[in-house]
Amino acid sequence: MDQCLPHLLFLCHRIPYPPDKGDKIRSYRWLQELLKHFHVHLGTFIDDPADWAYVPQLRERCASSLFLPLPRNGATFRSLTGLFSGTALTIPYYRDARMRRWALACRISHGIKYVLVFSSAMAQYAENSSWSAVRRVIDFVDVDSDKWSQYAHRKRGPAALIFRREAKRLAASESRLAHVFDASVFVSDHEAALFRSYVGDVAERVQAIRNGVDTSYFDAGTDRVSPYPVLSEPVVFTGVMDYWTNIDAVLWFVREVWPRVKEKRPRALFVIVGAKPIPEVLRLRSEDILVTGRVADVRPYLQHAAAVVAPMRIARGVQNKVLEGMAMGRPVVVTSKGLEGIAAVPGRDLLVADEPAAYAGEIVAVLSGCALKQGPAARRLVEAHYGWAESAQKMVALVLGER
Repeated sequence: MDQCLPHLLFLCHRIPYPPDKGDKIRSYRWLQELLKHFHVHLGTFIDDPADWAYVPQLRERCASSLFLPLPRNGATFRSLTGLFSGTALTIPYYRDARMRRWALACRISHGIKYVLVFSSAMAQYAENSSWSAVRRVIDFVDVDSDKWSQYAHRKRGPAALIFRREAKRLAASESRLAHVFDASVFVSDHEAALFRSYVGDVAERVQAIRNGVDTSYFDAGTDRVSPYPVLSEPVVFTGVMDYWTNIDAVLWFVREVWPRVKEKRPRALFVIVGAKPIPEVLRLRSEDILVTGRVADVRPYLQHAAAVVAPMRIARGVQNKVLEGMAMGRPVVVTSKGLEGIAAVPGRDLLVADEPAAYAGEIVAVLSGCALKQGPAARRLVEAHYGWAESAQKMVALVLGER
């Protein structure tokens, strides 16, 4: 280990490995690049018991580390204290005295000069004035307060009230952090512009660093065995299936779009690929709807899909599922929400529709062979503009204060 490298504290709300879901893909890429330029001290939580298997290899690479369990029931109970303290519920969800003590000890014993916080909930460990001499960068990824506002519009009764409260409290927290940290990062120009409108006096500190795709990994040129029944026409959705935006998208698609597709294409098969499907999703299973649960490798499902769909009705930031489908050269059909943050041209790189009949019509066009040109164009766009290397280098430069 190069003793001349500076020391950096990387605080991440979820273990940044394996890169098997949206936020972990981004945090993993930052960690990979940070390790080239810093002695990295990693503090993170683990909310999936399967992820403990990856702790040893991260410990080996980091100068020091702290991994803490985050059981959902205990964290949810702890979050309710926010109702009495007036804070956003997200903050106490990730509150842990052990993480606070460890972060402080790192700063003192290792002479931490830089901090990168991934997700606003982790800022509480490097927010107070004792950290003011350290360069601090926060990757919000998305404007979470706006996402909670969208949730509130989809809910009724007490849930809507709680979600509106969370949106308001998080917005206040996000604004405060933007004034405390030296730089605030978002996943797209759209997210950054939205946030600048909230914090006009420190707008110059707000940056956009986009997500990327590992195009050598998501490569349709590799021969993989199809996981689908012969003669079926697979329409694929990928994503963790205990995440409400994914659940909402799938339920809407099955209810409003899928019957219209089946009417025109009887051999169509809707395949929901992703870990942790909740009972409501599992109940969708039928002769023409497959729910896989966790799979070892998502690429065969994408490579042999007739179409990839992202019918998002609630979204913030960039949908990695869209970029991955594009990288695999498949025709991708998205809603306007699913397209946000991606510089793709509708009709050239992918297909966009928001109303059920129009969305079904685009899928039917793909399955009938009338709209297949988008796949190769999408691959070319991803190769040209969505590599990870450039984004990771921008993040390191920002942390060092070079941009």
